Amino acid sequence: MISTKSIVLTSILILQMSCSPSKHADSSKIDLSVSGKKLDVYTTAENSNLRLSLSNDLISKESLANTAVSIEVDPAKTFQTFLGIGGAITDASAEVFAKLPADKQQEFLTAYYDKNKGIGYSLARTNIHSCDFSSESYTYISEGDKDLKTFNIDHDRKYRIPLLKKAIENAGGKLTLFVSPWSPPAFMKDNNDILHGGVLLPEFAQSWAKYYARFIKEYEKEGIPIWGLTIQNEPMAKQRWESCIYTPEAERDFLKNFLGPTLENEGLGSKKIIIWDHNRGDMLEKRAQLVFSDPEVSKYAWGIGFHWYETWNGGTPKFESVAKVHEAFPNKNLLFTEGCIEKFDASKYQFWGNAERYGLNMINDFNNGTVGWTDWNILLDQNGGPNHVGNFCFAPIHADTNSGQLIYTPMYYYIGHFSKFIRPDAKRINETVSNKSLLSTSFKNTDGKIATIIMNQENKSVVYNLTINSQKYTITIPAHAMQTLVY
Repeated sequence: MISTKSIVLTSILILQMSCSPSKHADSSKIDLSVSGKKLDVYTTAENSNLRLSLSNDLISKESLANTAVSIEVDPAKTFQTFLGIGGAITDASAEVFAKLPADKQQEFLTAYYDKNKGIGYSLARTNIHSCDFSSESYTYISEGDKDLKTFNIDHDRKYRIPLLKKAIENAGGKLTLFVSPWSPPAFMKDNNDILHGGVLLPEFAQSWAKYYARFIKEYEKEGIPIWGLTIQNEPMAKQRWESCIYTPEAERDFLKNFLGPTLENEGLGSKKIIIWDHNRGDMLEKRAQLVFSDPEVSKYAWGIGFHWYETWNGGTPKFESVAKVHEAFPNKNLLFTEGCIEKFDASKYQFWGNAERYGLNMINDFNNGTVGWTDWNILLDQNGGPNHVGNFCFAPIHADTNSGQLIYTPMYYYIGHFSKFIRPDAKRINETVSNKSLLSTSFKNTDGKIATIIMNQENKSVVYNLTINSQKYTITIPAHAMQTLVY
């Protein structure tokens, strides 16, 4: 087992290398421009020092016509417009961030939000009052205050709002932020409990709708623009933490009769409303059909959000359900709203399979029409928390709050192969991969640059040909590696 000290030291070295050329280039310059170059290759690979490293030495000087794998890219055929990639800024992330020394705080912000020196996150999610990744349960009103007379967000001013402001600043002044509730206040539910599921009582539906509007307005007064919102996190899950159940019909009716009209009446009709916010699978399709087929409710819904936890019982990811929704409702948007590696275990900080789970999901989701992808907590501590019900998990970056050091996992770099090189408003473009040994997706950015992301899950390196128009490149991708080609 690798010691925690070794992991920390290795992670610091990796961060310093992550946005600079590999050992075969001038490592004193942190410059990712591609001006004057036909193609650049960036690689992250297991059992190597490659971490988002410029690795043009993997391009062959001679074209090998008989390679087993070919990737053909056709930029003339385009698909969905890219919204962004990012992660959730939860209470837990903000509390851990506040414990870091100032220099580590800045390192962390740069690592995630700087598009040149970091991986350029452009999307974020945050919770409306408490969730499991809070140190305690709380709301913004006194219990029983259906008129919201006591509403205030003082709780969030200590940790979460300061981190959100810094994230926006380090992202260049703009961060597409959506918000999600885990549960209404206890008195608004039939079980009189903010935890353990329950349902919203009909007599409080209007109060709850106004609660969203009030939250958005209070955050925007703080200088934190809210782009959109989901109606309910995981509306079919009765959890031991904050949770609330909505049947498909209940969610539809709440949106149609309360939340949609309330946001419009409050001058917030431009906010993007996202339904479902739960796992891929049959229910994703059912929710989409029920809401998007009804013009009176569909007019309020920008799109549908989904998570990746449908595999909890040992099944495979239901990527086909994403494709079916996209095919049935091409004018609605699909957004990945949450995913993480469950069951935290510090001995698996550098477990490569965790990163490959991200790569597999991101490539398939984008190829099936998804416009944006949101990881769960951006930062957790050395215990995988804090979490007030012990539901600890992994984040791409952890902080050892005893030493003040940051620990970068392979997941951070795999996500970065997408978020750094695919920028908002890019268009996914058509490509064909001849062999299933490699997974790939391609996007064309607004500046004309194309980013092709390729993942190799094999135990051996793979030589492949990339063809675009009349140009052909022969490239090697190492075993268990991710590459981004920029051209």
